[in-house]
Amino acid sequence: MTVTARETLIDTTQALLWERGYAATSPRAILDRAGVGQGSMYHHFAGKEALAVAAFERNAEVVFDKAAVVLRGEGTAVGRLNAYLLLQREVLRGCPVGRMAGDPEVLESPALRAVLARTFDRIRALAVEVVARGIEAGELRPDIEAAELADTVLAVVQGGYVLARAAADPVPFERAVQGAVALLDLQRQEI
Repeated sequence: MTVTARETLIDTTQALLWERGYAATSPRAILDRAGVGQGSMYHHFAGKEALAVAAFERNAEVVFDKAAVVLRGEGTAVGRLNAYLLLQREVLRGCPVGRMAGDPEVLESPALRAVLARTFDRIRALAVEVVARGIEAGELRPDIEAAELADTVLAVVQGGYVLARAAADPVPFERAVQGAVALLDLQRQEI
């Protein structure tokens, strides 16, 4: 299968967004790394933002799919939440979605911000469903607020990335998720 200039541009932009963020990714950097001419970029995309949206949507889908596999998987609610927390990640690179939330130009772009919000909303919805089913099944305490616990799990992952990147060491991420695993265990219903 031949890779088209459009696909090369999206693939290249995916990598650059994760490495540099949106503001630090110039059209020139994209074109240079992709090895395509400026005409190709503007033939397929209206500009940097449109290309970034296509690339960011792909990055976001990869993040969502990894989360969905474990959150929709087999096992108990706590087991699935733990599996999400303990997913294998490139911690020092940061989350390809979460990193975009720290970029002011992303937050100023309705199209890019929509990808960011939609991705976290989709993952949050899966986590809320897992917690709610755990409560219904009697596995988790009935006084737990499903949305609060789901947001806590997501916040631990995203905050863990920040701590690890700041320290240039994955250990703070690992401690954060292990702490969350221990806290989830405390939410189990005594039978």
